[in-house]
Amino acid sequence: MIKIIYRSLIASITLLLILVIYLSVIGIKTDKFNPKIISQVKKIEPDLELKLPDVSVKLNLFNLSINVKTIGTDIIYRDKIIEIESVKSNISLMSFAKRKFAITRISISTKSLAIKDLMTFIRLLNNDPKLFIAEQFIKKGYVVADLTLEFDELGNIKNNFEVKGFVKDGQIGFLKKYNLSKVDFLFKIKEKDLRFNDVSLLLNNKNFLLPELITIKKNNEYFTSGILKNQSIKFNKADIKNFIKEKLFGLDIQEITFSSKNNFKFKIDKNLKFKNFDVKSEIELDNLKLKNSFDLKDIFPKIKKDISFKNQKIKLKYNNDNLTIIGNGDAFLQNEIDKIKYEILNKKNEFQFNTTLNILKNPFELDLLNYQKEKKSVLELNLKGKKTIKKKLIFDEISLKENDNIISIKDLILSNYYKLDSIGKVSIDYLDKEKLKNKVRLTKKNKDYLISGKSFNVNNLINKLLSTENNKKSEFFNKNLKIVIDIKTVYLDKENIINNLRGFLSFDKNEISELSLESQFPNKKNIKFTIKREGEEKITTLFSHKAKPFVDRYKFIKGFEEGQLDFYSIKKNNITNSILKIDNFKIQEIPVLAKLLTLASLQGIADLLTGEGIRFTDFEMKFSNKGNLMAIEELYAIGPAISILMDGYIENNKLISLRGTLVPATTVNRTISSIPIIGDILVGKKAGEGVFGVSFKIKGPPKDLVTTVNPIKTLTPRFITRTLEKIKKD
Repeated sequence: MIKIIYRSLIASITLLLILVIYLSVIGIKTDKFNPKIISQVKKIEPDLELKLPDVSVKLNLFNLSINVKTIGTDIIYRDKIIEIESVKSNISLMSFAKRKFAITRISISTKSLAIKDLMTFIRLLNNDPKLFIAEQFIKKGYVVADLTLEFDELGNIKNNFEVKGFVKDGQIGFLKKYNLSKVDFLFKIKEKDLRFNDVSLLLNNKNFLLPELITIKKNNEYFTSGILKNQSIKFNKADIKNFIKEKLFGLDIQEITFSSKNNFKFKIDKNLKFKNFDVKSEIELDNLKLKNSFDLKDIFPKIKKDISFKNQKIKLKYNNDNLTIIGNGDAFLQNEIDKIKYEILNKKNEFQFNTTLNILKNPFELDLLNYQKEKKSVLELNLKGKKTIKKKLIFDEISLKENDNIISIKDLILSNYYKLDSIGKVSIDYLDKEKLKNKVRLTKKNKDYLISGKSFNVNNLINKLLSTENNKKSEFFNKNLKIVIDIKTVYLDKENIINNLRGFLSFDKNEISELSLESQFPNKKNIKFTIKREGEEKITTLFSHKAKPFVDRYKFIKGFEEGQLDFYSIKKNNITNSILKIDNFKIQEIPVLAKLLTLASLQGIADLLTGEGIRFTDFEMKFSNKGNLMAIEELYAIGPAISILMDGYIENNKLISLRGTLVPATTVNRTISSIPIIGDILVGKKAGEGVFGVSFKIKGPPKDLVTTVNPIKTLTPRFITRTLEKIKKD
């Protein structure tokens, strides 16, 4: 009997053990648990229904629980169906026996679901306004996810939930300008930890990669970090308008091609505001094309309408509203490649920069200073300074270096309209285009400035001052100032030198209000230039014992020799009345005069003009200027061979209209000698034989003048009167 009981007990234990092992390893399929699972789920949400097939049940002996798994489950909520790949749950045997909430853990694996359908379903469970906004942005896409939830004894979801899976072919449209499409990524979400990996997307059809994006929740704030990459992407003008302002930093960007790697982090506060951006980027800028809106033709003679920066290596840092950009590469401002490197720092109220441009084969000029880069040399141009929030532009230093040539400007301050506020020091030491040495400096002393030094070439500067095109008022200075000048040697041109130029000039409202400059030629002859105001009148005088340095600048006059110049003008109400006198000079060639003499059949004098030259004892011109119009009241010249009286007007670069009388000296002498008594006294009783005079007209555009000549038998009283005045004076 004992053996039977013993054997029965062993058999029962063995059978129970086999059953336990079978239930633990293989399990059984049954629908017996379906009502219990459904009732447990309804405790979470009464309107939530499950459509369950047979349930696979396995025993977990160590935890005294049952692992339940279903395949092909549907979750239904208010007629919305979500298809589930599988549902796994863990049921506590102890809680089940006590008729308490028995599900301790549930895992749900979805099939491929349309994201919009999933969002709609979630909103049915939790109608959060943020979910509604998200649903409007999401256009399409599919998600496969695994959801794991744990429950306490009361059926409440614990905070250690986990969702992981992947999204495929997502599309988000959150603004008209921006369209996110082809969004693919892996995700893993916990209560305080969101991780996205291998994110790829198209932003306005431009491909971007995010290998990693992590968001961690701390004290109701979200701390986000990640990596953003992109291969070579090209943005045209239309693309650029969508992402940045049309003109960033005043630059009109036409096209940009780049690749980059960016490490970033930022914070999102409880009000969903983005804060504390921290970005570190490495950028390969293949091409940046800008529309040239700068008037730099005088500096870069071959500057293009569109300038480009290529092969740029850039490191960018952004932190706490501070932006740092460091880069270098190729610059195509003109026809050939130049090299550029730069460092830019943008703080809250200040924009700092340090840029160096190495000009290799391209030309470079400073026309006002008569400076020109040598073709085969390398010129280094450096700009270092800052721009403040008050819009003042401050250059700590502007320097130009080319071999032994140096131009340096320090502490230059420009106003918001780029007018000169102040300048600390300017030093120049270079050979100019005419191979003349320029070595001077400008220094600030109290409110005034001093220009001093060994030598300076003012040839080009004089040309600019004499040019009618450059006599417009220049709004360069932001305040009134005085400049004192003391230069040992000044080159008027390559052949004419003056020594010890001293004096001053004062600017009032961007005009020279007072000027006084004196110097001497090597033969101790003087040159003096003055400007002064008397009430509403501005009086200008220039006297030079040598007229040649100034007359030679007019290209239509050649072979000017000797003579002294005396100029006087008064400007009032924007009208300038002037008198120019030149005494005792000789001219070798004036094309217009030579043509007049030929047409008047005065070939002998014409030959003299183009040969040894014609001497004039007196030249005087009275004229006025208003805007671009010069009105010549009278131009009178007399000499041993010929005399001229002329008037008319010249409209700058448009029209020339002149008329006058041209008379050989013999005719002048003969006519004057015929005047009773006066003629005998002035000329004598014998007058040389000569031809009659001629009247002439010159009219037309500067490059297409028409000249007409008519013989005259009787000289005009005006001509005789002017000649007599001159003879009496002499």
